Amino acid sequence: MMARALLCCVALVIGASSARADAIDGQWCLGASHFEINGPNIRTPGGNDITGEYNRHGFRYVVPANEQGCRDADRDGAFE
Repeated sequence: MMARALLCCVALVIGASSARADAIDGQWCLGASHFEINGPNIRTPGGNDITGEYNRHGFRYVVPANEQGCRDADRDGAFE
């Protein structure tokens, strides 16, 4: 019985390793803002379809002038 409990504990520890994203593509939200990343293409929270610099774990783009946050242009995926 003790061996079975130990085996269960080991299985839980191994299974509880941190999850890591393999890509950032998808639909995302931050508060009331929503955006979608599909490779180098992004639909911004303001509804603009633009292209940015993309890799599997990051995205960089210049916020369009007609969107809130344009003063914070060229931020690494950070939205305020």
